[in-house]
Amino acid sequence: MLDCAIIGGGPAGLTAGLYATRGGLKNVTLFEMGMPGGQITQSSEIENYPGFFEHGKTGMDFMDTWQEQCFHFGLKHVMKKVERVAKTGEHFTVTFENGTSVEAMTVIVCTGSTPKRTGIKGENELWGKGVSTCATCDGFFYKGKSVAVLGGGDTALEEAHYLSNICAEVNLIHRRDEFRASPSTVERVQRTKNINIITDTIIEEIEGDMMGVTGVKLKNVKTNEVSSLEVPGVFIFAGHNVNNSVLKDESGEFICKMNDWGQVVVNLSMKTSVEGLFSAGDMRIEAPKQVVVAAGDGSTAALQVIAYIQEQS
Repeated sequence: MLDCAIIGGGPAGLTAGLYATRGGLKNVTLFEMGMPGGQITQSSEIENYPGFFEHGKTGMDFMDTWQEQCFHFGLKHVMKKVERVAKTGEHFTVTFENGTSVEAMTVIVCTGSTPKRTGIKGENELWGKGVSTCATCDGFFYKGKSVAVLGGGDTALEEAHYLSNICAEVNLIHRRDEFRASPSTVERVQRTKNINIITDTIIEEIEGDMMGVTGVKLKNVKTNEVSSLEVPGVFIFAGHNVNNSVLKDESGEFICKMNDWGQVVVNLSMKTSVEGLFSAGDMRIEAPKQVVVAAGDGSTAALQVIAYIQEQS
């Protein structure tokens, strides 16, 4: 039986593995189909992780040292896809896609979330090359420049306002004439002088070259008027798909408490509503989706796992 099964190999999962093994647990396994690293491996440059400041270093390079450090202390990595987690008596059963399973005293689920893509022409080709879903991560690269923000919810408007403090101009594009965001957020954006609000408009194509994004083609949905906007960066906020399927039982019901958006409800200790089950990183409620926070979540969850196991013995 495993002391702890960690599902998901991003910053939260790797850090949980590091703290659990270094903290004395002998039988800890991380289940991740590919090489660990998470979404940050797709980033072209890392600048906002404290203590790390190497210009030109990619997310893939950044995560390489994490893997080496975590595995050094005894964390095992198994390339198996987890189908589901179930509480069976005092312990957990982790079932894999091929029908096999393993028992674990505790489980930390860190399967994250995936930004929704819109299907706009050029989006996939220029993803990570000027197309971003994180203003906090990538906004600084456009300091003093003009950018486009696509979306009409709270996240889109909040990120547009954040970018307005960095960029010379923010073009907020929304397909409707009204925003879904809270009235106070809308008012704040409307008062910000360097945010251009472009409503009733869609992005038909994101244009670019070998260097990255160069601009967008716009279309007014009411007049069909087509126009172009020259920008080096496009921020898309179409929501996230929470990767929560492993927390569903055979009937499709969640085994722990979730919110309306499918995020795991946890407390400050990363504890879920099921004793011995923890969740960390981007899939939890109120996650700011930053590497440094995911790492902190992972360490918190691991420390709680160690305390939980000590209490059981």
